[in-house]
Amino acid sequence: MSPRARACTAVWQGDPLMTAPTIRRTAPIGRAPGKEAETAAASLLTLLADLPPESPDRPRIRARLIELYFPLAEYLARRFRNRGEPLDDLTQVAGVGLIKSVDGYDPSRGAAFTSYAIPMIVGELKRHFRDKGWDVRVPRRLQELRLELGKVSGDLAQELGRSPTVADLATRVGVSEEEVIEGLESGHAYRALSINAPLGGIAEDTGAELADLLGGADRELEAVDDRESLRPLIARLPEREQRIIAMRFFGNLTQTQIAERLGISQMHVSRLLAHALTFLRGELAEPF
Repeated sequence: MSPRARACTAVWQGDPLMTAPTIRRTAPIGRAPGKEAETAAASLLTLLADLPPESPDRPRIRARLIELYFPLAEYLARRFRNRGEPLDDLTQVAGVGLIKSVDGYDPSRGAAFTSYAIPMIVGELKRHFRDKGWDVRVPRRLQELRLELGKVSGDLAQELGRSPTVADLATRVGVSEEEVIEGLESGHAYRALSINAPLGGIAEDTGAELADLLGGADRELEAVDDRESLRPLIARLPEREQRIIAMRFFGNLTQTQIAERLGISQMHVSRLLAHALTFLRGELAEPF
């Protein structure tokens, strides 16, 4: 072990922050460690850099450094809140950036650890939003326009004393009203809702999903075109055959039920129906 590492080990062994039996927060959210803790952290960073990779002390020192600087990661994560991502998720992402900072920091370069860690953590958060923030892929120009619209909306509201209109936003940003609408609507792509997501409210206990509310194919709607095409042709049939067609295909009656209503035999209904259908097929087959 180098002389510097031996000196740092001595500091570490006498540091109450390292030997405390319980894990506790050492700085409020939004602040790096205090002066005393900062001195201890600097010694630990130096010790970590000097220890060989196989040293059994490395995991313990690394964990302690992450604990000491985690409030800084929390603070940076909170700067990105209100952008559609849960704060807990952002804190975890910031924690990943902090871990990378602890692992990659080189004290010999002379820069303070925070000067190295802050850009690393912020970069990790920005990558998270770039790569995972949008469930539906949106062109970058719309993402940037949406952010710009969000910034100018507050300024315009104060200047005008009311919520800005699409025209107000278009004039301020220098784009068309159609582009403003497109940019605002792109926000809906930020967090897509799965059709398998459980329903909330009174339906929460039923196990119902959003997909259960989606309509299926409406056969009646699909048949509208057919009915409208057949309407003038049916009108050319004899009145009794028109009634049979209506009762069979629009009233869903059987041939026996139709026979009872018309007072004729089922066989007669069958012949009349066959004649009507032959006529309709022939007319539909004729070119326009």
